[in-house]
Amino acid sequence: MERDDKSGAIEALRKGLDLGMTHVDTAEMYGSGKVEELVGEALAGRRQEAFLVSKVLPQNASYEGTLRACEKSLRRLRTDHLDSYLLHWPGSYPLEDTIRAFEKLERDGKIRSWGVSNFDVSELDEALEIAGPGRIACNQVLYHLDERAIEHAVLPWCQTHGVALVAYSPFGSGSFPPDSSPRGKALSAIAKRRGITSHQAALAFLLRDSAVLAIPKAARASHAFENGGSLAVALRAADIREIDAAFPRGKARGSLPML
Repeated sequence: MERDDKSGAIEALRKGLDLGMTHVDTAEMYGSGKVEELVGEALAGRRQEAFLVSKVLPQNASYEGTLRACEKSLRRLRTDHLDSYLLHWPGSYPLEDTIRAFEKLERDGKIRSWGVSNFDVSELDEALEIAGPGRIACNQVLYHLDERAIEHAVLPWCQTHGVALVAYSPFGSGSFPPDSSPRGKALSAIAKRRGITSHQAALAFLLRDSAVLAIPKAARASHAFENGGSLAVALRAADIREIDAAFPRGKARGSLPML
């Protein structure tokens, strides 16, 4: 978002809050802190309306490094706490040290919860063994119509253990199927029947499971408005079957996809 028009991005974030979309996701990596600064400006005077999430880079995720990174994020975001703080992806530092830092930050009131991102089942098992049940708030993973690998094992793991699955890049990060393509036509037909847009139909499909929430980017207010409209969409069973047929999840793969 650091490459987008600043005033438009701030307007989009505020429009999202107006529409009741409270989960605001950022990270120290995005624009080397510039996006956190932008989010902090957008939330000025409205911090209490947002569920604010940021992420620590793996190369900063030692025990002391995690504590320092969180303090820097808090300053850029103009807040005294995060609602959740995530490890951006598995790295070389012992996960036990990162989780120990998360637990201290929570005890100190700097964060309200913590989670992980881009974790496969084996890594989730390790985090659960270290932290115990009920401690991992979420796992943020790549999930969109053309990338449904997490449905094989990661999503069932999260459902079993009460961990929210946060879908990033739910529109495919620039690869959303055009209406002129066969799959795009199928999605568009369903959307027209329901009186919604193809993007709203795609989001509604991902959100069909109560364990899943999505964080679509909105750099313009019009995007936020369209995304917000998906909250009122209830796809019928036939719609879900048609989307599933047009965008099959495919076979399980050996590694978790990520951007």
